[in-house]
Amino acid sequence: MSNTRTLGSILLVTFVLLAAVIFNLPVKAQNPELQQRLAEVKQSMAQNKQALAQYTWVEQVIISLKGEQKKQEHFQVRVGPDGKQQKTSLDPPANAQPEGGRLKKRIVEKKKEEYKDYADQMKALAQQYVPPDKDMLQQAFQQGNITMGSVPENPNAVKLVIKNYLKQGDSMTLTFNKAQKELLQVQIASYMDDPKDAMNLTVQFSKLPNGPNHVSSMVIDGVSKQLNVATQNSNYQHL
Repeated sequence: MSNTRTLGSILLVTFVLLAAVIFNLPVKAQNPELQQRLAEVKQSMAQNKQALAQYTWVEQVIISLKGEQKKQEHFQVRVGPDGKQQKTSLDPPANAQPEGGRLKKRIVEKKKEEYKDYADQMKALAQQYVPPDKDMLQQAFQQGNITMGSVPENPNAVKLVIKNYLKQGDSMTLTFNKAQKELLQVQIASYMDDPKDAMNLTVQFSKLPNGPNHVSSMVIDGVSKQLNVATQNSNYQHL
C-alpha cells in the first residue's frame, strides 16, 4: 500500500511540474532576437517622442464618407509639457449653412454630427494604438502574443505581429528597420464596441533630415460605416 501511495505521489508531483513547464512555455521559448528587436522598438519610440517635443508641425485631417469628402481640417501641432499633443486650428470659422428648408437643414446637421462623432471615436481608439505603449508591448511579449517574421521586399526590416494587444482578437503589425532602428509602418486590425464593427488603421513613418522619426500619414477605416479619416503631417519646424 505504501509503495502505491509513493508512486501516486511521484506521479502527481511529476504532473504538476510538467504542467508548470507547459504553461510557462510562452515566456521561456521566446526567441532572443525577438526580445532584442522589441527592446530596440521601445528605445526608438522613447527617443523619437523626446525629440519630437522640440518640433511643431501642420496636421491635415480629411474625413470621407462612402468615398465622398465631408470635412477637411488643418492644425498646428506641438507636444505639451504633459507629453500629449496640443492642437491649434488653422482654419477660419465655418459660417456656411446647409441649403434647403428647416427640416432638410436639421437632417443634414444630424447626419453631420453622427459621422463626426463616429470619426472622433475612431480617432480616440487609434490613439490607444499609436504610438504603441511600451508596457503593453512587454506584457504581450510575456504572454507569448508576439511573433516575428521577415519582410521579403526589405531584407533590413522585420515584422512583429502582436495579437490581443488592446482587445481580444485584435492584431497589430510593426514593420521595423533593424539597421536604422526605426519604425516604418504600423498596421492594426481592431474594432469599435462590437467585433463586427471593424476598424483598420495604417500608419506610415518618415524620418526628418537629421531629426526624429515621425508619423507622416495615418489612415483609419471604419469598415461598417464606410467612414475614412486620413491624416497627413508636414512642415516640421524646430522650436
